[in-house]
Amino acid sequence: MALHSVVAAVTDRIRERSRGPRTAYLARLEEIRCRDRGSDRMGCANVAHAVAGIPANDKLKLVAERAPNIGIVTAYNDMLSAHAPFQGYPDIVKHEARKLGATAQVAGGVPAMCDGVTQGTPGMELSLFSRDVIAMSTAVALTHDMFDAALMLGVCDKIVPGLLIGALNFGHLPTVFVPAGPMPSGLSNGAKAKVREQAAQGLVGRQGLLDAEMAAYHAPGTCTFYGTANSNQMLLEAMGLHVPGTAFIQPGDSLREALTREAVRTVLGRAGAEPHAVAPIGVLVDERVIVNAMAALLATGGSTNHLIHWVAVARAAGILIDWTDFSDLSDVVPLLTRVYPNGSADVNAFQAAGGPGFVIGELLDAGLMHADVLAVRAGGIREFACIPESAGNADDAYALRWKPAAPSKNDAVARPVSAPFSATGGLKLLDGNLGRSVIKISSVPDDRHVVEAPARVFDSQAELQQAFAAGELDRDVVCVVRWQGPRANGMPELHKLTPPLSVLQGKGLRVALVTDGRMSGASGRVPAAIHVSPEAAAGGPLAKVPHGDLVRLDGVAGTLDVIVPADEWAERVPDAMPEALRVANGFGLGRDLFAGMRRNSLTAEEGACTWL
Repeated sequence: MALHSVVAAVTDRIRERSRGPRTAYLARLEEIRCRDRGSDRMGCANVAHAVAGIPANDKLKLVAERAPNIGIVTAYNDMLSAHAPFQGYPDIVKHEARKLGATAQVAGGVPAMCDGVTQGTPGMELSLFSRDVIAMSTAVALTHDMFDAALMLGVCDKIVPGLLIGALNFGHLPTVFVPAGPMPSGLSNGAKAKVREQAAQGLVGRQGLLDAEMAAYHAPGTCTFYGTANSNQMLLEAMGLHVPGTAFIQPGDSLREALTREAVRTVLGRAGAEPHAVAPIGVLVDERVIVNAMAALLATGGSTNHLIHWVAVARAAGILIDWTDFSDLSDVVPLLTRVYPNGSADVNAFQAAGGPGFVIGELLDAGLMHADVLAVRAGGIREFACIPESAGNADDAYALRWKPAAPSKNDAVARPVSAPFSATGGLKLLDGNLGRSVIKISSVPDDRHVVEAPARVFDSQAELQQAFAAGELDRDVVCVVRWQGPRANGMPELHKLTPPLSVLQGKGLRVALVTDGRMSGASGRVPAAIHVSPEAAAGGPLAKVPHGDLVRLDGVAGTLDVIVPADEWAERVPDAMPEALRVANGFGLGRDLFAGMRRNSLTAEEGACTWL
């Protein structure tokens, strides 16, 4: 199938826009690639320090036999259910590496926080910037510079983008990402959401709510809704950075260890019948691969966070993308999946229906992804249209084979391009006199794609919750929540607003949220214009909206406007962020340490990067 003309045009536009930074990036990468390997290049004391802690046989292999050395960067901790399974992965990696005549070392760990734990708390104000801390921690780990390849162990929201940004700063290394998979299905996401709405109305007490939450989040593995963590895994598959089909195999599945061992074989170029060179990640991740990730995000109605994170990822490879690129692709990439919050199924049902492999195969066959790209496997991106299964035998208990993911095993969850859930993608750009923002339109009922109502302006998430509890929002209303952008308070997710707004919408009221904060992949059924840029703290237009202004959010036309005469709007002076709020946002519980990041952050559309 020929490449779709819009996909080709967007790719060409990105390539031209990125010509300067991408050329400079590749030149730096090539200069580094031409050096001698680490233990040959470094001083004797440097090498001695690097191998002092490893077994004698590994020292011999690494230094005397010049064996390949894999650097492991791990996000393991047992606070995150998704990352707890990583505890034993380094030993598996080292064992497999030794079988292949190579060595492996844990180069370093990166922090990994759980947004589910920190929602609605001051810790959530560190969440977005933790991505850049993870990127820097990855760089610290790899800067020991003794590695011939790298494995990245991480799954969740900011962790994968941070690892990827860090890895691209060591773009000369072949790199494979290693996930751990989702937890088994517990209480359904729909049932959980219902209990949350009942709790918001006071119909369920704390114990009932706690029981429901613990039945939903109950075991090691990623949360089972299609939020940022699971969107990460979909995008890595679409970029060819995983072992094919590894994203949504559960931690307790017998395939899990086999896939981890296969990651070692893959990064060393030993997957398949013949050894082969694996492309450095900085060469592999070009503008076509970034577009493939964007297409996969849109086709699955994935996390809105990636309209921030993948902008930053692209920048780390010298590639410049913006929300217009996403929007133009969304016009032609159909929605192929219904996974909560875009439907009732969870990611385990998605995997059973065909998973990422089904979506990738459909997009490739329709010319909506680039087929002529590099991947970590010799067979290229087409291998990622498959699902792994065991081929274990007496000779190799961990042997694998792959079968085509198509056709869909459940048309209620995953559909072909010929019969999509929607002709356009799940995410949409909104543009108007209130700025540029995004909406996860795939989760919003069709009759709520356009909302026009008076504004009620809030300076915090807590203020809106208080107004709801007092019965002040029982009317058609557009809730404007400002001072929630990167510079104001680190751009926390505002999920605590979903239950009360859902209750109002359930009463038949026409409600919407407009904010310079985030809602992420768990955005609910209430229309929400998020990431509004420029943010209020930078003098953006949300700082000019008073109570009562008529606001129109139009998810069909792609507009976001306050309905006032243009001359009156132009004359308004933006409010200043209240000093008490600025002080409260900036101190305590670690927030002091992130002041420089808040001050230096780029806009959401520029990836909220803090390193540029």
